[in-house]
Amino acid sequence: MKTNYEIRYAAHPDDARHYDTARLRRDFLVEHLFVANEVNMVYSMYDRMVVGGAMPAGEPLWLEAIDPLKASCFTLRREVGVYNVGGAGMVTVADNCYELDYKEALYIGAGDHEVMFQSKDAAHPAKFYFNSATAHTEYPCRKVTKSDAIVAHMGSLEMSNERNINKMLVNQVLPTCQLQMGMTELAPGSVWNTMPAHTHSRRMEAYFYFELPDDQAVCHFMGEPQETRHLWMHNEQAVLSPEWSIHSAAATHNYTFIWGMGGENLDYGDQDFFEVVDLK
Repeated sequence: MKTNYEIRYAAHPDDARHYDTARLRRDFLVEHLFVANEVNMVYSMYDRMVVGGAMPAGEPLWLEAIDPLKASCFTLRREVGVYNVGGAGMVTVADNCYELDYKEALYIGAGDHEVMFQSKDAAHPAKFYFNSATAHTEYPCRKVTKSDAIVAHMGSLEMSNERNINKMLVNQVLPTCQLQMGMTELAPGSVWNTMPAHTHSRRMEAYFYFELPDDQAVCHFMGEPQETRHLWMHNEQAVLSPEWSIHSAAATHNYTFIWGMGGENLDYGDQDFFEVVDLK
């Protein structure tokens, strides 16, 4: 197996508004998450969030402690949320094995745990997408499925944004320190997410887009409400969203995305909204 990581530093919004396309993609886009028998991750200075992917294709993969953590194991002072977006697989935490099918999630609490990823069938490998945030205490590990989720049906086909927001790894479902994760599924014919747009200065966010055909694309909008920018993204890519940035998208096809948040506040509704007509 191989573990790869990179560090992404935080940017002041006054600086980010001057970035060209290449710089925006370099600092905020996470393009290559799933490579056979590799663990790939980005360590972000936005609330110390880690965004990563593991794809075990014939051999188990371990969640290793990367150098920036300065820890004996990855979860020593961190909690982790994992979603399987591939074939059936297993995540072993210490002596406990959790089977995860497509779109099922696992919360891993902080502690001196060895974490291992495996696929049931190497020909149809699991793809484990994960977010990790620093943790002040240890909460129990727990598997969470869509049947456990708090589901909010929002939008409409007429507004091109009919969607189900599945709140899964959130404090209304299970205790966490600061990590909150969920999955938003857009209905066929709908392409807009998170509109009207918002920011939340108490926490950062990461979006992971999937279920997007390979010949289609999603345009992710970011930046301050009066200084928006965009990033063209493809299937199974992620983007970092600073606390000062909006996070919304429109695509050429409907899609699903996983959102993950870390920061000061666990209140999902703590958002500062902006009217569509006021965006620039």
